[in-house]
Amino acid sequence: MKRCDACRIRTERRVSESRPRDTGDRDPLIDSPIVSQEEPYDNRNLSCGICSMFPSCMSLLSRRPEQAAPRPGQAAVVLNVYDMYWTNWYTAGAGVGVFHSGVQVHGAEWAYGGHPYAFTGVFEIAPRDERELGDQFRFRQSVHIGYTDFSEEEVRRLVAELGKQFRGDRYHLMNNNCNHFTSAFCQALCSRDIPAWVNRLAYVSSCVPFLQRCLPKEWLTPAALQHSLAAHSRSSSPQTPTTPQ
Repeated sequence: MKRCDACRIRTERRVSESRPRDTGDRDPLIDSPIVSQEEPYDNRNLSCGICSMFPSCMSLLSRRPEQAAPRPGQAAVVLNVYDMYWTNWYTAGAGVGVFHSGVQVHGAEWAYGGHPYAFTGVFEIAPRDERELGDQFRFRQSVHIGYTDFSEEEVRRLVAELGKQFRGDRYHLMNNNCNHFTSAFCQALCSRDIPAWVNRLAYVSSCVPFLQRCLPKEWLTPAALQHSLAAHSRSSSPQTPTTPQ
């Protein structure tokens, strides 16, 4: 994928400054027990894709921070990871996990789900509130991704722009799932990617092509997104005219 000059220069600078170190990109299903605290995560080996995917975001992307340490006014970007239903507790030993993730920034958590309509599938919940997602989800852990200069208003503008790509009717387990959204969102916010193990759902679905048709609706459309769809349906439906007395 062709990169813009800014992305090319940033990548060259990072290569020259980088040193071998442990990035912390470990699968908690295999290497560590379940934790609930935020864990640092750093991945500097990023490929550019934001410029071509979301060209109208470029005025905002130019404000992304380059430093690893926070500056005054920056907001933390945290990835919240959830187990989907109870299967992970039984399949962890085999290294197979199915996860949902959301990005927490400025006191809100943003995630993506599927539905049959041609508008955004991105929705907002209270951070780490598994009850808003539904009974099939269990909070697993938080991963600290980085910091962003984006204001709360700019974050919402970016979410609206991402919603054009991550529409409900474009949800796909292999190519466009909730973890693809959080990856794109984190890269746009702070030039950092999510840990690779989080998107194992894409790998599992590639091995079992008919998996999406077998999953319950609640996995593809979490409860919070279903509530958003219900509200959208009520607001878009024509009002019944009042009969004159």
